[in-house]
Amino acid sequence: MAFEFLTHNSIIYVLIAWVIVFAAAKISKLDKHGFEIKPYSLTYKNQNVQLILTRILSRTQRATRIFANTSVVLGFVMMGAAFWYLASNLSNFFVKPESFSEMTVLIPGVTIQSSSNIAYFLLSVPIVLVIHEGAHGIVATLEKIKIKTGGFAVFIALFAGFVEPDEEEFVKAKKLSRLRVIGAGATSNVLFSFIIAGLLIFNPSFALIMPDPIKGVFYNQPLGVPIVSVTQGSGAEKAGLQKDDIINAIDGNPIVLPQDFAKVKLKAGDTAMVTIIRDGKTLQIPVVTTPSTTDPQKGMLGILRAALPSYQPVVPYYIHWSPEVFMFLLWLWMLSFFIGIFNMLPLPILDGGKFIHTIIEKKVSEKILKGAMISIYAVTFALFGLNIALSAVKSGFITI
Repeated sequence: MAFEFLTHNSIIYVLIAWVIVFAAAKISKLDKHGFEIKPYSLTYKNQNVQLILTRILSRTQRATRIFANTSVVLGFVMMGAAFWYLASNLSNFFVKPESFSEMTVLIPGVTIQSSSNIAYFLLSVPIVLVIHEGAHGIVATLEKIKIKTGGFAVFIALFAGFVEPDEEEFVKAKKLSRLRVIGAGATSNVLFSFIIAGLLIFNPSFALIMPDPIKGVFYNQPLGVPIVSVTQGSGAEKAGLQKDDIINAIDGNPIVLPQDFAKVKLKAGDTAMVTIIRDGKTLQIPVVTTPSTTDPQKGMLGILRAALPSYQPVVPYYIHWSPEVFMFLLWLWMLSFFIGIFNMLPLPILDGGKFIHTIIEKKVSEKILKGAMISIYAVTFALFGLNIALSAVKSGFITI
């Protein structure tokens, strides 16, 4: 399950949306079609999930078996990756502060501020949940574990998907079978995130969120900073600068990142030699600066620059997603990847806790098992909590 913090206005919008959903559910009498309607939740259970999963399995049995075996291996890998990230990031806060990354997953520590981001979140979460729970269900069916019901629940602003296996059959199943079922959900999310990344990777905007070691594999160094718009009547307009031109130097001073503009000191009335890239060609254009509205002595080109640099893929292939489609896919990728990875942390409410418990049980006494699980939970809570707390100390709650 994913949790999120909302701003005051966002909470109002969400509550209004919930009242509309609740009223529509009541008016439509959804309670007669398998829904359970309460003032704070809407739950749907389907008794025929097993039949649907069996049909899917009949067509994908070989692939599902490979996937099920892979999910056990990837379960360990994802758990290790989550621990490594939390531990190394925590170390960076004290040893290498500039490399410390604020927690940006949709688990406590994120503030959703804009209505558009709420929309992308609401559209993405059901897809992520269906994939996650569907993977649990189809692998359980492969392992001959009966699925009693499946469905979803909405708790005002929180979403949850579920498949409900027969508890007695699950407990009696082989340990490997249970590990396959448990690991399938997170594995499906991460594999799905790779598919989404394949759609996004050749869009330069995706480079902005990739770690530097990986970024270098797919993207060349930034070309410069794009022009978002040109001010009417300015020196830039008169000189012929255009929207989407990429500025990579001013008076010989390299412009790679947006902050490089601060290194260039221009006076009103000066002629600045601006080097740009347009349609793959490098051009040098003289621009007569105009006085700044805040400081008449300071010269301005008359452009609005992008807040981010322009990266180009190593492979000469570019998918021109519309901004709305790109943001939706980005949210889908983010939720799939991070929920998949962090869902394998060994915590009581996550798959990782069940995964570790299944591995340890029956090898030690019940007393030792209980003590071991409490210790593992405590270490995980400490790592996770410190990362969020230190993120808040450094930057406040992360806003998106």
